[in-house]
Amino acid sequence: MQQTVQDHLLDTVRNKFGKTDKTQWALVVGDLMLDRYLIGEVDRISPEAPVPVVLLKQKNERTGGAANVAANLANMGIATRLAGCVGEDADGERLLQIVADMGIDTQGIFKSKQRPTITKTRIMSSHQQMVRLDQESRDCFSDDETQQLLELTITLLAERPSIVILSDYAKGVLSPKLCASLITECKRLNVPVLVDPKGRDYSKYHGATALTPNKRETAEVCHVDARDDAALLQAAAELRKTLALEFLAVTRGEEGISLIDAAETLHIPAAAKQVFDVSGAGDTVIATLAAGMMNGLNHLHALRLANIAAGIVVGKVGTVPVTREELLQELVTQSSVAQADKICDLERLITLVSTWRAGKQRIVFTNGCFDLLHAGHVAYLEAARKTGDRLVLGLNTDRSVSALKGPTRPVIHEADRARVLAALESVDAVILFDEDTPLALINTIKPDVIVKGSDYSEDQVVGGIEVKSWGGHVALIPIVPGRSSSGIIDKLAI
Repeated sequence: MQQTVQDHLLDTVRNKFGKTDKTQWALVVGDLMLDRYLIGEVDRISPEAPVPVVLLKQKNERTGGAANVAANLANMGIATRLAGCVGEDADGERLLQIVADMGIDTQGIFKSKQRPTITKTRIMSSHQQMVRLDQESRDCFSDDETQQLLELTITLLAERPSIVILSDYAKGVLSPKLCASLITECKRLNVPVLVDPKGRDYSKYHGATALTPNKRETAEVCHVDARDDAALLQAAAELRKTLALEFLAVTRGEEGISLIDAAETLHIPAAAKQVFDVSGAGDTVIATLAAGMMNGLNHLHALRLANIAAGIVVGKVGTVPVTREELLQELVTQSSVAQADKICDLERLITLVSTWRAGKQRIVFTNGCFDLLHAGHVAYLEAARKTGDRLVLGLNTDRSVSALKGPTRPVIHEADRARVLAALESVDAVILFDEDTPLALINTIKPDVIVKGSDYSEDQVVGGIEVKSWGGHVALIPIVPGRSSSGIIDKLAI
C-alpha cells in the first residue's frame, strides 16, 4: 500500500527517533556558546539616563551555536557527541554541565586558557529584547589550539559517526585547515558531512555533502541581490557545483526552504503558524536534517521534516531546541489536517485531478453511500486503489441515500461519513454528490478506471460506457461476504 510523505515522516519519528541503534551517533563540531536570558518587567525610565529599567524576574541559561545543534539532536533522541572549545571559566563549566545533563558526550571539547567561553546575554521584557551583551575573544585560534581541536575530532571520527555536522558561527573553531581535514577524512570513511556555513568564502567546505545557508548568506557569498529569487537560485545551483556538494538547502524564512541538487530545484513552503523569534532556527534545521538522514529519510523528506521542526521553534521565545514529542505532535496534527483536506468541492477536485494527471497518474473513481463503515468497505477501497494511482470517492449525500435506501437511512450524517472515509490511506479525495447517479461527476473528471463491487455486472455500472469512450475501463472488485451496513443495522435492532 502506498504511504504518503506525511505518514512516512510520522512513522520515522515515532519508530526510529529515540530508538536508534547505539552504534549510530552524530558528531557536531563548531563554535560553542552559552545563551543567557535575563527576563524582567519595565515600568519606568531610569533617572540616570533615558533608558528603561528592567526589574529582573527570571534567568535562563541555554545552549547556543554548535551546542544548540547538539541539543536539538539529543532532544530528538539522537546519540550525540560534541567537539569545540570553551574557556577555563564559570560560563564554560555551566555550558559543559548543561550539555552533559542532556546526555551529550563532551570528550571532544577542550578548555582554552587564551579565550573566554562565548556568552550572549540577552535582557528581555515582554518577549522584547532590550539589549544583548556579548563576551568573546576576537583573536584567531593559535596553531596549538587548532591542532588540539584537529586531534580531538580525528580521534572521534575514528569511532565512525553516522553523520557529521559542522556548525560554523565564524568564531574561529572551523578554520580552513580543520574543515578540509574533517571533510577529507569523512569522505574516506563514507560519512556524510552537513555544514551550516558562515563568511563570504565557502571554499573551505569543498566536498561536503550539503550546506544549509540562509537566504542572506547565499546572496552574499554568490554576490547577487537577495530580492531576486531567480538569480539567487541560479547562483546557488552554480555554488553547489563549484563546491562539489550533493545538495544545497537554502533556508528562506517565511518562504520556506529551497532544495537544490544535481537533478532539480524544489521548494518546501514554510510550516510556521506564528513567528516569535528566529534565533536558533538554523540550528534546528540542520540538526533535524541530520536526524532524518541518519534514520533512512532521503534528503528531500529529511528537509521536509526539518522545515516542520523550524516551524515549531520559531514559535518560541529565545534559542530553544525542538523535541521528539513536539515533532510527533505537529506531524499528527498535520496528518489530521491533510485527511480533512481530502474532502473536496468540485473546483478543488478538478484541480487535484489535473495535477495528478499531469504527473501521469491513473485516476480511479468509485461511489457509494458507505453508511456504517465496515471491514468490507475498507477491503473494497484498498482493492480499488490498487487499480490505479489515485482514488476519488463519490459519496452520496444524505438526501440521495434516503432516496435510494428509504427514510431511515443514512444512520451516519454525510459530513461524518466523509471525514471517516478521508482518514483511510487508500482514499485520495472525497466529494459529495446529490444526484441520483454520479454520471455528471464522472463526465467532469473523466477517470481512467471506474470501480464497482462484483455484485454488479459491467453493463450495470453507471459511467461504464463513458469511461470506455475515452480509453478507460471498468473494474469489478470482489466483495467481502457477510459484511453489509444493512446487516449491522438489523443486528443492532434485535
